[in-house]
Amino acid sequence: MHRRILIVTAVAAEADSVAGGLADGPARPTAELPVPGGLVLRRYENGDGPHGVDILDVLVGGVGPAAVAAATGAALTRAALAGEPYGLVVSAGIAGGFPGRAPLGSLVVSDAIVAADLGADTPDGYVPVDGLGFGRSVHRVPDALTGPAAAALAAAGLPHTTGAVLTVSTVTGTAARADELAARHPGAAAEAMEGFGVAEAAAAHGTPVLELRAVSNAVGPRDRAAWRIGDALAALRRAVTALAPTLSEARPCS
Repeated sequence: MHRRILIVTAVAAEADSVAGGLADGPARPTAELPVPGGLVLRRYENGDGPHGVDILDVLVGGVGPAAVAAATGAALTRAALAGEPYGLVVSAGIAGGFPGRAPLGSLVVSDAIVAADLGADTPDGYVPVDGLGFGRSVHRVPDALTGPAAAALAAAGLPHTTGAVLTVSTVTGTAARADELAARHPGAAAEAMEGFGVAEAAAAHGTPVLELRAVSNAVGPRDRAAWRIGDALAALRRAVTALAPTLSEARPCS
């Protein structure tokens, strides 16, 4: 029995790092498949998987939670209608790391995926959307995914941490905003723009989800000169090589 995994990034540079990481392992590219909306899946197959041929599809889903939710949903629906549903979805890419939790060049494996600015400002402070009585703002990641993924990174000697990855629609650019988010989410390790959108689409299909981030900058004052995007993309590539066998073997509860 093979396993199908969908890996979703925001932009092509991240997808190239993911694809490179798969190719650095035993996986080989086999096809490019259309997805509604003008999107393309890059398919890799790993014939050395414990359950036969593992299929890993890489999708560039767009920037921000709305775009990536639509793209992920289209890919999941396409697979379901073909009778080939995915067993796991991974949101992958680079991110800002919270100082003291996730240094530049390190990796973050999510134990929660949080919509950090989906809610309302009130005179008494911020209230998340579920606190307003609508929807949800957190997707918990099963320990059966987070634990083995972190262990695989450790075995490969890759610096990493586990923690919540915050999804924002506006990237943090001030110390005050960084402090506010850290106080509101003391378990947060990184900030990015897509994870919650991917998680919402996956949840609609009953599919487990994990977020993997490589840290390119610190969450806080915007300083492009201090960013290390190349280092983060290289770390992402190494992480995918280390994680691919573990993700294929994982059998999390939905």
